[in-house]
This record gives sequence, structure tokens and C-alpha cells, in this order.
Amino acid sequence: MKDAPGTSPLRTFGQPKMAALLVLGFSSGLPLFLTSRTLQAWMTKADVDLTTIGLFSLVALPYSLKFIWAPLLDRYVPPFLGRRRGWLLITQVLLMLTIAAMSLHNPRLGLQALALNALLLAFFSASQDIAVDAYRADVLQEREMGAGAATFVMGYRIALIVTGSLALVLADRLSWPMVYLLLSALMLIGMATAFLAPEPVLRDAPPQTLAEAVGLPFKEFFQRSGVFQGFLVLLFIVLYKFSDSLAGNMTTPFLLKTGFTQTEIGVVLGGVGIIATIVGVVAAGGVIAKLGINKSLWIFAILQGGSNLAYYALSLIGKDRGAMIATILIENFSVGLVTAVTLAFMMSVTNKRFSATQFALLSSLAAASRDILVAPGGGLAQSLGWPTFFLVTVAAILPAMVMLPFVAPWGGERPTAAAPHDGETVPAAA
Repeated sequence: MKDAPGTSPLRTFGQPKMAALLVLGFSSGLPLFLTSRTLQAWMTKADVDLTTIGLFSLVALPYSLKFIWAPLLDRYVPPFLGRRRGWLLITQVLLMLTIAAMSLHNPRLGLQALALNALLLAFFSASQDIAVDAYRADVLQEREMGAGAATFVMGYRIALIVTGSLALVLADRLSWPMVYLLLSALMLIGMATAFLAPEPVLRDAPPQTLAEAVGLPFKEFFQRSGVFQGFLVLLFIVLYKFSDSLAGNMTTPFLLKTGFTQTEIGVVLGGVGIIATIVGVVAAGGVIAKLGINKSLWIFAILQGGSNLAYYALSLIGKDRGAMIATILIENFSVGLVTAVTLAFMMSVTNKRFSATQFALLSSLAAASRDILVAPGGGLAQSLGWPTFFLVTVAAILPAMVMLPFVAPWGGERPTAAAPHDGETVPAAA
């Protein structure tokens, strides 16, 4: 079934599968802070030394390495619920058990056992992310991918609020083991969704061997796109969010150096910023439904680079609370737009037969812009000064803009390397 141009955003967001993606986004975001910020708070209250707390960040390694075992979720089909929902249920049950098991530990007495439990929690969480990402890519048509990304991100952000804020409030009234036990019960919401959500239809057979599951996703991608075009798409994914990532990496140091207090920064970034991001992803979903992925990539690229001019202006104005709030609003709204369209683009270039493996690899590339390419940002800001640094972040969108005519031409309906996505599903009961 071909995507109809100009799909109604209201009708796109109103589909039952969008509700499923909202809940799955919540289920995907729920475990993240339970091995990082929330766990750090528990360990701090238990008087664990700061060096050990810092080393616990290593338990998050599975999130960076999930592409290694992603082929297993393409190759093997569970005997219940189908290939995508079956893996969703398996990972969610394991997550509920490992989150609940965290309540059995005492950070003062058994750090090694706690670390092992946290590592298992991160592994099952990363595995759930593989299953959710594949499900989202398989269940959506191209025009629906922006809305699907938006609803997923909303659910994810809500989960971060629950585990990053509500958990700390509860911990002042209950013991930390009880808090983890209560949070584990929230995985039941995702498990119910795995039963009720529609299952994507796969017309082609899944990989028949593990060797096929590992090798065929690469072969299929480069056969479909061509070698040059394929590498161009991969480079584009690395660079598309670079402008936002470079500026965002230095936001907090810039605001502190400008004279804003930690409280002001925390309230604005954590409150106004999150709301602006959510509004941005929802707006992106509507625009993509109306204009398609290609035009949206062009428009949001221009807005991404332009939004950093707000930081440039603030660097000239200096300490002004109103200007700071406006800057955070503009920048985080842009982050929402770019996040949604990047997810939509990556989903569009995955093949339903290998979407778990291909999306895991693409998301690892996207993370390179956020985690690796931004590393020189501090040195640039120090040597150039804040105003010039933010002008550099504006210019950082130019490499992606140069590639846009080749990966997502303005007049094209779909990215040049896009795979077919009909969004065909069967009801949960089938």
C-alpha cells in the first residue's frame, strides 16, 4: 500500500498503533535511569564512595553494544505473539524480574552483586530497545514514521520523569528497595501492550541461519542503495544532528560561565526544555505526515542550524533570564524536530526482514555524533570564545545540507535508500 501524499496529521496520530508506541516508549525509557541517575542517588544515600559510583557508569555498556546481539532478534521467532511482540514480551518479563531483584541488594554490603544485577538490567533494557525499535520500524508507513517517533519519544520522556523525579520523591518516604519493587510493576503496562498491539506482517522469510542474520543485513542494505549511496547515507546519519549535538554538549558550561545559577539552569532545562522538546517531536510528526520525510529533513536542517543563532545572541547579550528561557525554548524545540525526523529517516532505510539489526547499527552511528564528534567542543569554545563557537555550530549543519540532494532529494517522496514500508499488520488476536 503506497503512502498517500498529504496524510492528515490528526488521523495519523489517532491510530491505535500510535497508542501502542506511546506505551512502548514508556516501557523503553523506564529502565534507563534505574542503572544510572536513580541508582546513583541510592548509592549516594548509602554512603558509597564517589569513585565507585562513577565506575558504575560502565554498566550502561550494553546500550552501546546492542548491535552485536540484535541479529538474534531477527533470526529467531518466539513460539508466541510473533517475531516482534514475542521478543517484546520476553525482554519485558526479564526486565520486571531484574528490576525487582534490585530491591534485594544493599549497596553498603554487596556492591559486586548489585553491579551484576545492574549490568543484567542494562542488557535486558538494551535488548528491549532492539525489539521496540524493530517493531516501530515494521508497523509504520513512511508518512507515519514522524508521528510514530513523536509518540515513542513522549512515552520515553514520561518514563524518565517517573524514574528520575518521582522515584526520588518516593525514596524520601519509602525505602529504596521498595521504590525499585514498585517501579518493576510498571513493566506490566508494556507487557499488556505486547499482548494487545498488532503484529507487523512479514511477507519475506526471516533469516534462516545466524550467519544470514549477521551478514544479510549489510549485503541487503548496500545492494538496495548501492555502495557509494550506502556509505553516503551512513555518513549523513552521523552528521545530520551534529550541529545540535555540538551546541548541546556545551550548553550547561556556557550557561554557568554566563552567570546563571544551577537552580535556574536545572529548572529551565529540566522543565521548559523538556516541554519544548515534546512539542517539537509532536510538531515534527505532523509535518512529516503532511510533507513526507524528504522535505522535512530539509526544513528541519535549516531550523537546526538557525536555532543555534539563539545561543549566539545570548552569548552577546550576557546574563538575561528572559533571553535564556527563549534560547532554551528555541533550541529544545529544534532538538524535538531533529530527533523525530532522524528516527523517521533511519526507520525508512531499514528492511522489515532485518530491521532489528539494521536499526541497531544505524542508531549506533547516530550516537557517534552525540558522544564522539562533540568531544573537541570544549577546546573550540575555549580557543574561539562563545560567540564564535556558536557560529561554528551553525555552520556544522552544512555538510549534511550538501548531502541532502543525494540522500533525500526535495522533490522525492522517499529517501533514495528507503526500503518498502507498507505498515501492514495483523490484529493481536490473529
